[in-house]
Amino acid sequence: MSKVKTAFFCQNCGYESVKWLGQCPSCGQWNTFVEELIQKDTLKDNNIWKNYNQDKRANKIVTLNEISSSEEKRIITSDAELNRVLGGGIVPGSIILVAGEPGIGKSTLFLQNGLHLKDTVVLYISGEESEQQIKMRADRLKLMNENFYLLTETSVQVIFQEIKKLKPQLVIIDSIQTLQTQHIDSSPGSVSQIRECAAEFQRFAKETNTPVILIGHITKDGSIAGPKILEHMVDTVLQFEGDRHYAYRILRTLKNRFGSTAELGIYEMTDEGMRGVLNPSEILITQKEEHLSGIAIAATIEGLRPLLIEVQALVTQSVYGTPQRTVSGFDLRRLQLLLAVLEKRGGFHFGVKDVFLNIAGGLKIEDPSIDLAVLCALLSSYEDVPLPQNICFAGEVGLSGEIRAVNKIEQRIAEAEKLGFEKIFVSRYNQKGLSKQTFKIEVVMMSRVEELYRYLF
Repeated sequence: MSKVKTAFFCQNCGYESVKWLGQCPSCGQWNTFVEELIQKDTLKDNNIWKNYNQDKRANKIVTLNEISSSEEKRIITSDAELNRVLGGGIVPGSIILVAGEPGIGKSTLFLQNGLHLKDTVVLYISGEESEQQIKMRADRLKLMNENFYLLTETSVQVIFQEIKKLKPQLVIIDSIQTLQTQHIDSSPGSVSQIRECAAEFQRFAKETNTPVILIGHITKDGSIAGPKILEHMVDTVLQFEGDRHYAYRILRTLKNRFGSTAELGIYEMTDEGMRGVLNPSEILITQKEEHLSGIAIAATIEGLRPLLIEVQALVTQSVYGTPQRTVSGFDLRRLQLLLAVLEKRGGFHFGVKDVFLNIAGGLKIEDPSIDLAVLCALLSSYEDVPLPQNICFAGEVGLSGEIRAVNKIEQRIAEAEKLGFEKIFVSRYNQKGLSKQTFKIEVVMMSRVEELYRYLF
């Protein structure tokens, strides 16, 4: 009888140890080691894809000059938002990891995209739902596709046998945490199982030039479940996020070997699946009948896409000894910095006021060009004077109270003009970045916060 082999794995980073350790030497986390059974199969056939792709060349040493740098032909989906986030479509042989909270719409989004690819043989592997459940969802989406195949299976070995028979052009796995390989005896979802299953699919994707989409879960602190090495193994990591109380969902790129990591796709959850939102500025600015104080519009950039978003601020007299600072969708430390600038440079006593700040639409914004709009929303609420509805702002605020220049200013101005704004406030230092082209919108140049306050109030 062979001895049962076990090892200890860090649940955070996947570090393997022969004995239990209090602190992980790799990531420094405490009490993350869990014992798992291992039964590595020594007779594992590494040439499983030997006859899959006949035109695969033998790997040999080449000089860099011998390699032709032709553009990779991508699979273009019918979803413009997904194409943008991936950098222009799905690259053959790439492995894509998509993570998000339960119920956010990951399965719906990729089932919908798979059904739309009429000229591509798509294999959808589900380890979570039955065939009937997926059929019900497809009926709800009102989509049919003769080239779409379904497999409900969790064993990696069985999956690969079916793949060899079908030879699909795209594989979607929902989800990587439900799969298990016979080479390891631990339960599905454990660090060693996730790592081994992902490694086998990575080997399959690279050797057969077939793109693989892995749908993954996230832990309660928002990070992708499984070892950190999973994110290093894949070519692209997408985060699908959004508040389930809103209809809008955001697809962000966290890592992309074939495109920009600053891209963003916005979707609306409807009865017939996910609908890409082509002009998000219109949905992120609420339509109001009356003028209200504490509201300012910021011209921001997410990736290559200009967005106009609404910043809402509320400044009230503090009832308790310590004033509250509450933010949603904005960095709390950045807000405290802006309040300190107003206190020091403008003489406003925010130290005795409660401050609440919200970015409308459930977005999280990290672009520093939103500073000027946040500052104006705070001043508007402080003075209880509404800002004019037809103005917007694009500028970063420095610690000395100066308004700093921001990048891609022409795209921001053009987006504001397209949505019917009459004035945009920008930094005077952006002057040299502006071309001589004439905008119909009035561009107001400011260099200091005090100057802006005198102009508006």
